[in-house]
Amino acid sequence: MSFEASKQMNTDRIENSCGIEESEAIENSGGIEKSEAIENSGGIEKSEAIENSETIKSPETIENSKGKGNSNGKKSSRNSFFSNHECIEMRSDSCPDARMKIYGYGKPVRLFVAGLHGDEWKDTTELLKGIKPPKTGSLALIPLVDCGKYISTLNPDYYPEIGKKIIKAIEELKPEIYIELHSYSGENIEKLAGKNRLELIGVPAYSILKEGVLLGSVSPWVRRKYFPKEALCLSFELRKGSMESRKFAAHMLEVLKEIQSRDEFIEYMKKEYPAQAKKAMEDYLRFYGEI
Repeated sequence: MSFEASKQMNTDRIENSCGIEESEAIENSGGIEKSEAIENSGGIEKSEAIENSETIKSPETIENSKGKGNSNGKKSSRNSFFSNHECIEMRSDSCPDARMKIYGYGKPVRLFVAGLHGDEWKDTTELLKGIKPPKTGSLALIPLVDCGKYISTLNPDYYPEIGKKIIKAIEELKPEIYIELHSYSGENIEKLAGKNRLELIGVPAYSILKEGVLLGSVSPWVRRKYFPKEALCLSFELRKGSMESRKFAAHMLEVLKEIQSRDEFIEYMKKEYPAQAKKAMEDYLRFYGEI
């Protein structure tokens, strides 16, 4: 990306509205508010441009990022993306802020997103707001994608429309590790983790990890179009209103923010959750044809 393009990127205006509606989701209805009472309200802007995101750097990161460029003296697109963001605190007094923030610098690049549709933000957004910087590489966080009407990520229109800020982040950052946080109502677990999910819905079933947390792959629409096969792309489903589920999901995020590659995570899963790892790999092979 040229310097002029990077500059233009930072001038794009934020135009994300965040009017909360009651979710019409079949699979993702309900949810309880956290004790800190994130109140439903409108009027908060929802980013159509990830350019107005928040970058948080350690002193080492700031020092290491100075003066870096290519042989022509110009910053690469990735360097420009990481170094040209003002720090803007997220608002917690109403609907959570949708702007992205970035911790650290360099590879591996990890992108975590939450609150993708409906009222799922009530169970997932706070997990990303509370995460700490990784020891190595970088971590980009989008705590809230959309808090309006529920539209499934399996719908081919989701990412080009509601999820366009995710696509912009993927295109700019080219993450090696991409994680989505979702939530579900207890009565819908069979729809998500049932053995016939592939035949009924067209995608592999989630694996049941622990404390009601489910693990699966992200929508094949975004997986196939935007990521190489070596990338690690995971979708977690938390049980709505369950503090135990949130705590375990937070633990998994702490693991993933330090993971260096897909293969390293596979080895971690084989050691810690061998049955789930075996199922997930078999399902992935059956659906995508290779690992």
